Amino acid sequence: MKKPVLQNDAFLADVEEARREPDRLHLWWLGQSGFLIQWHGRHVLLDPYLSDSLTLKYAATEKPHVRMTERVIAPDRLAFVDIITSSHNHTDHLDADTIRPILDRNPGLAMVVGAANVRFAADRLKVSPERLTVMGADSPLHVPPFTFYAVPSAHESVEIDENGQPRHIGLVLKAGSWTLYHSGDTVAYPGMVEGLKQWRIDGALLPINGRDARRRVPGNLSGPEAAQLAHDIGAGLVVPCHYDMFEFNTASPKDFVRAAKAAAQPYRVLQNGERLTL
Repeated sequence: MKKPVLQNDAFLADVEEARREPDRLHLWWLGQSGFLIQWHGRHVLLDPYLSDSLTLKYAATEKPHVRMTERVIAPDRLAFVDIITSSHNHTDHLDADTIRPILDRNPGLAMVVGAANVRFAADRLKVSPERLTVMGADSPLHVPPFTFYAVPSAHESVEIDENGQPRHIGLVLKAGSWTLYHSGDTVAYPGMVEGLKQWRIDGALLPINGRDARRRVPGNLSGPEAAQLAHDIGAGLVVPCHYDMFEFNTASPKDFVRAAKAAAQPYRVLQNGERLTL
C-alpha cells in the first residue's frame, strides 16, 4: 500500500507551517476528491474521505473497495476546520465516518451541501437539516472569508431535482483574489465550458479516473479529458484527483500529463498529503 508523502504529525506540522504565509492560498490533496484549502488561517475541506467505510461496506462483493493508499490523517485530529463541502451523495464525497468526527471536534463549522441533497445528507450524518448550510445553484454562498458558487456537474448526465437544483455540483471557491474550481465527479457536458469561463480560474481540481460501463462505475473525466477541460476554461493550473484510492477504480496520471503538455496547459500532479501553494 502506498504511503502519503505527508501523514499524521508531519501533515499537521505542514498545515501549521503554511499559516506563516496567510496571503497565499494553500491546498493539500487528501486522496480521492478530497482537498484541504487554507487561506488567512481558515480551512475548507472539499469532499473529504478519510475512513475505511467503503472498504468495509463492499468487502466480499463484486466491487471490493481495496485501498491503494493509506489515509493522510485520522478525521478526529482535524480540530481546525471551518467549512466542509460535499458535492454529491456518494460515500467517497459524503462520508459519515469522516465527517461526524470532524463535526464533533469543530461544532461551529459550516457543513455545506447542495440544495438537492439536504435531506439525504442530514439522514446520513444524523443531524437536523437545519444544521446544514445549503448551497443552491442560483446564488452565491458567503461563509467568510470564502465565497462559493455551485455549478452543475454531470455524473454521467446533469440531473436536476423537482426544484430545479442539480443533484451533483461542482464548486467555484473564491478566497480573496484566488479562484478554485472543484468539479466533484463529472464528465464534460454542453455549456460547461461557457459557464465556467465567467470566472478566472487559478486552479482546477479535476477527476481523471474515466468511465467503466462494464463494471457499472459512474462516469468521470479521463486524464486527457481533464487536461482539455482545464485548457478550454483557461485554468491557470490543473490538479488531477480521484485516483490511487481504490484498486477497482483508478487510473495512471501519465495520460493526463501527456495531454496537458500537448495542450500547453500548466499542471501539477500531487501525492496524497502533499501541499500546493499558489
